[in-house]
Amino acid sequence: MANPAEKPDPNLSTPKIEPEDEREELEDMNGDEEEEEEYEEEDDGKPQTREDAIASRIQAESLFRRMRAAPVPVRVHDVIVKGNEKTKDHVIEAEVDVVRQATTLQELLKASKVANFNLQALDIFDSVSITLDSGPPELPGTTNVVIHVVESKSPITGQIGTFTKAEARSSSLEGSLKYKNIFGYGDIWDGSLAYGCDHSAEVGLGMYLPRFRGRPTPFTSRVYLSNQDWLKFSSYKERALGLSFGLIASKYHELVYTTAWRNLIDPSKMASSSIRRQLGHNLVSALKYTFKFDQRNSSLRPTRGYSFISTSQIGGLAPDSRVLRFLRQEVDLRYAVPLGFYRAALNFGVSGGITFPWGSGYKSRASYVPERFFLGGNLSPVCSLGGPSALWGFKTRGLGPSERRREVQDDESSDTHERDFVGGDVAVTAFADLSFDFPLKWFRDRGIHGHVFACAGNMAELSENKYRKLTAPKLLETFRSSIGAGIVVPTSLFRMELNYCHILKKQEHDRAKSGLFVTFSTS
Repeated sequence: MANPAEKPDPNLSTPKIEPEDEREELEDMNGDEEEEEEYEEEDDGKPQTREDAIASRIQAESLFRRMRAAPVPVRVHDVIVKGNEKTKDHVIEAEVDVVRQATTLQELLKASKVANFNLQALDIFDSVSITLDSGPPELPGTTNVVIHVVESKSPITGQIGTFTKAEARSSSLEGSLKYKNIFGYGDIWDGSLAYGCDHSAEVGLGMYLPRFRGRPTPFTSRVYLSNQDWLKFSSYKERALGLSFGLIASKYHELVYTTAWRNLIDPSKMASSSIRRQLGHNLVSALKYTFKFDQRNSSLRPTRGYSFISTSQIGGLAPDSRVLRFLRQEVDLRYAVPLGFYRAALNFGVSGGITFPWGSGYKSRASYVPERFFLGGNLSPVCSLGGPSALWGFKTRGLGPSERRREVQDDESSDTHERDFVGGDVAVTAFADLSFDFPLKWFRDRGIHGHVFACAGNMAELSENKYRKLTAPKLLETFRSSIGAGIVVPTSLFRMELNYCHILKKQEHDRAKSGLFVTFSTS
């Protein structure tokens, strides 16, 4: 589950204010454009006279001319917080500290917009307004920043909806309930429940603190109980009781520690030998670091920009003999190039990952199945940023190393033999997607566009000394690939595609076929 109040990071490199935009910058600093009607009210509630209004307008025009000519020096004397009955002053002041660093009026206006954004991102205020007032008369060239907040009248919020999971065959029903600012520290407490049509379920309780003991980044924690059903693909169910802590969460960096008690079971009694060897209880104690840099103009239909994400994970940070010791690394690089006609753009990307056990005798040990890579799933690789996973035309967990399940005699005395997909220790995928607008205006107005695509991917096993049998020619020879074309209907929440996909190359036991598919993908 995502953090209960994931705080976005504003783009601090705000575009330079042009002279003709300075008046709008002053009026629109709080996000709402003020109308110039009749007369303004003074702080004491008395209406201004016409002469006072004219004098104020002349002073404003003079200030605008000075700002057009050169930077106007200014120093912030004080930050005054009003309207917070429950929220602590230091919580608000920490989010608006950027205004204290401004040395000119132009910088102060930009910093005020950033501060306003930061406060609204806390998700505990109904409205936020920031005004600039003159400083003490004995300190010319100073100003006071006055912050007025309106705390949420209803601290309890809830939502419910259906979502498509990246590794699930069907959608799930999810609901959450949040209680905001209980102790006045901007804290958000939430409970969540998710249930999938494939009988997967998860219950979680989480806490979010924007500032914890002076830390510059938010702190999160979550306790969860989950049940994942992989019987159709790999003959096991995964049950876990865990606790995670978000230690660092910024625009580019994220550090999370997770400890969980996991249990793999096989109710069907049909698991292959590789799966059977890993059934039972294990302890997970892992530290995960993510670096993400995304400069694309859209996550659902990027037409320019690039993105890069790297995820490093180390498991086994506990002395218990049952703790899982593994290393896992994933990288993903995307690039979007505009072509200059019909809003056409070429998206291409490559991603790869590797996982391996560590510790005494690691070369001969098998890697843990839930930590391996599984490819497939009719999702759009354009949206699934994070590592090797999706391939058009291949079913979820529908390719890669597999093993024969145990033979089962059914009621009609016919043998049923199926295979378990056991995943790979190394995986790589690549794709290219050419998107373009249709010539009809009705489609363009609604964002409906077409695309043609191609993708390829492969995986292999390395643990248990299998890396000795892996060669580059063999890896290239067994690559899977597909091409296709379709129509994309984007929305604010997901990307729906109607595609015809043709499988170019697959292996003997892969689950893939050519034909029409309707898919839903989220960023």
